[in-house]
Amino acid sequence: MEQHVLASDAGTIGKDWRTLLRISGVAAIIMVILIPIQVIIFSVSLPPETIEGWFELFRKSWLLGLIHLDSIYIIDNVLVAVIYLSLYVLLRKRDESLMAIAMLLGFLGIAAYFASNTSFEMLSLSRAFERTSSEADRNMIMASAMVMIETWRGTAFNTYYVLNGITLLLISKVMYGSGIFSNRTAVVGLISGILMVVPSTAGIIGLIFSLLSLIPWIVFCIMIAARLRKLSRI
Repeated sequence: MEQHVLASDAGTIGKDWRTLLRISGVAAIIMVILIPIQVIIFSVSLPPETIEGWFELFRKSWLLGLIHLDSIYIIDNVLVAVIYLSLYVLLRKRDESLMAIAMLLGFLGIAAYFASNTSFEMLSLSRAFERTSSEADRNMIMASAMVMIETWRGTAFNTYYVLNGITLLLISKVMYGSGIFSNRTAVVGLISGILMVVPSTAGIIGLIFSLLSLIPWIVFCIMIAARLRKLSRI
């Protein structure tokens, strides 16, 4: 009975939030397209291991340098924020407290990611490094670049990663048995969330978990996109 009521509510919500649901469905599909592109780029072109290597990469291709410093993740996280908002709108009547906590953690995580990304700062430093011939200036720029790289891989990024994994776990819990999304969708989201709890910076284990998490995350996005598209047409 509860599932039927919630499913009916979803139809009503779909009418009120049609534009948001439609945009979120498109956002999920864009995520599905961007992920394999990033994986392919990282597979054929490994990121540099030294500051000089980063500057050389930016000199050869500023775009590739930005991509290797996860600038596409900026787009990804904007898309994820829109998707989160739609899921909150649809699932809040199921468990408003858990969904509110999920949104808080998710948006805090996204904000932390924006603080951690230093791709454009590195682009600026690489250009400054190329322009100057002073050894003292170059050493200063390299020291600044080292700070940027450590920030990119540091606390803010790990916070973003773990918080969004927890967010996905909470959303999946509320989603399961809601009647708005299938239980299969919830289980796929749960698997992805579990794998995302280990940050990608946690050595080889973190790298394996992060790559594995992409598989259920892509499937989750596809299933979410299909459902949001249907609800936006009610």
